[in-house]
Amino acid sequence: MARQGSGAMLASGGLGFPPQNLARVVVWEWLNEHGRWRPYSAAVCHHIENVLKEDARGSVVLGQVDVQLAPYVIDLQSMHQFRQDTGTMRPVRRNFYDPSSAPGKGIVWEWENDNNSWTPYDMDICITIQNAYEKQHPWLDLSSLGFCYLIYFSSMSQMNRQTQRKRRLRRRMDLAYPLTMGSIPKSQSWPVGTSTGTPCSCPQCLLVNSTRAASNAILASQRRKLYPGAVRQSSTFAGAALWPAGTGTAAAVVGGTAKGEGLRVPGGAFAPGQSVPGGALLPGLNNLNRPGTQRGTGLGARATVPPGVPALPVKNLNGTGPVHPALAGMTGILMCAAGLPVCLTRAPKPILHPPPVSKSDIKPVPGVNGICRKTKKKHLKKSKTPEDVVRRYIQKVKNPPDEDCTICMERLVTSSGYEGVLSHRGIKPELVGKLGKCGHMYHLLCLLAMYNNGNKDGSLQCPTCKAIYGEKTGTQPPGKMEFHLIPHSLPGYTDSKTIRIVYDIPTGIQGPEHPNPGKKFTARGFPRHCYLPDNEKGRKVLKLLIVAWDRRLIFTIGTSNTTGESDTVVWNEIHHKTEFGSNLTGHGYPDPNYLDNVLAELLAQGVSEATLKD
Repeated sequence: MARQGSGAMLASGGLGFPPQNLARVVVWEWLNEHGRWRPYSAAVCHHIENVLKEDARGSVVLGQVDVQLAPYVIDLQSMHQFRQDTGTMRPVRRNFYDPSSAPGKGIVWEWENDNNSWTPYDMDICITIQNAYEKQHPWLDLSSLGFCYLIYFSSMSQMNRQTQRKRRLRRRMDLAYPLTMGSIPKSQSWPVGTSTGTPCSCPQCLLVNSTRAASNAILASQRRKLYPGAVRQSSTFAGAALWPAGTGTAAAVVGGTAKGEGLRVPGGAFAPGQSVPGGALLPGLNNLNRPGTQRGTGLGARATVPPGVPALPVKNLNGTGPVHPALAGMTGILMCAAGLPVCLTRAPKPILHPPPVSKSDIKPVPGVNGICRKTKKKHLKKSKTPEDVVRRYIQKVKNPPDEDCTICMERLVTSSGYEGVLSHRGIKPELVGKLGKCGHMYHLLCLLAMYNNGNKDGSLQCPTCKAIYGEKTGTQPPGKMEFHLIPHSLPGYTDSKTIRIVYDIPTGIQGPEHPNPGKKFTARGFPRHCYLPDNEKGRKVLKLLIVAWDRRLIFTIGTSNTTGESDTVVWNEIHHKTEFGSNLTGHGYPDPNYLDNVLAELLAQGVSEATLKD
């Protein structure tokens, strides 16, 4: 515990890796243009880890978990992030931190940028700030980490030492980053596992495969110059035959003004899988970049796409968006040069809403009482002091072990780091308690400080394992939740009707439990429509969502990941499907794992099946 008035000047050093038999927190990071490794959010890292468990050579569609990252795909084989609309590729890495550090606790430190939105610090800086904050340092000098900034915790501000400019900073709680055990390779040499099963056929993954094939085509052309007689067998798409036997035609159909009529490039001079002889050119290939020739060829001969050729959606082929049609044409040229067939078409539009439904066709959900729930302003539970709540869930420990309290980072055999900061009658700073269910131990004074900094709803959540004691409630503003049946089916559930949920929250004034009490908050995009299949598991999810709504856990007030707007209503770590008839954004169907995933997310908020029996 640092004395008041003494700041922190921490020496910089490598993050390193803990011993192999300990748990590690996994943080995925990408390299920006300034050479800094920027962390993905905890939700994105959980998504990447789940995909990694299934196929270490696969690709991760980031838009499935964060709509703001919809253009991005991570290729686990090459450890690169690919942006679909610009083609930009950036290295990514899988880094590891101590579970007791900020990412393990779900703590995020952010600074206010020029757009009045919040930007998270790099993970090593976030951990350094959190360590100083937990030790009650009044200020922190970041010069040892290569930044000329001073952090002042009393005013929660960051000051540039050269310009004296100050910015606000904040500390917020988020989802904890995923834990992993066992042997951990270095992030720079992440091994590639053996791919199993059929390759993913979603549009994003197909586009990644096409980009990888285009890159391989460039490398192959270089090899052909050095080794004119070389013959290479293509192994793209898990070794499956990309070319029907006996064909000598490479087809590239570019969707656009031709409306399905494209160009056909004769390639009979070489057999499938063989390299083009050194110095030989595909007839007409050198003219493909000329618009007149391309149109004439496309209209003169209708190309036939061989069976199994992937159709790769490319946006804005009509030239109205940020992607020029040349991007699509260049991709086709590169793949054709490598002897790979490809069909580039317009990207399909997501189907967000079902067909119109009359009021007479809307029915109550079987087994669910009512069709509407409303929430009002928070009612604080009386007769429960913070001391009563803490004592309810802990057992006193007479002889605590000589290890750290992960709240104040002081040893359990010494006094709490909050000694002198908090004083409560009957709770001495050296008292240690053990939580009943999980057994983790903390200073009682530290648990009291943690409770006072939270929602004060009569519940506790273990900062180490996230186990919940009592009934956890959130900070969702007042609103209305409606639910009913509509006579339409979701993709993947053709035999079932659909449960439609409609959330509606108006704008209002933040209460004492919100980030900025007394300040107005916005509510964008309401009413929001969400969808579940009308089957046994879907109805179970609906019942649990109703409980979560009553406990004010579905939404919260914070900063939007999509727009960067602060003081607005945002989702609160319980994912919903808002796309009715497709899954192009990652928020639709079919998604065979969604119901199980949302049940796990509800359980993490303390909403389980046992709740329905109470």
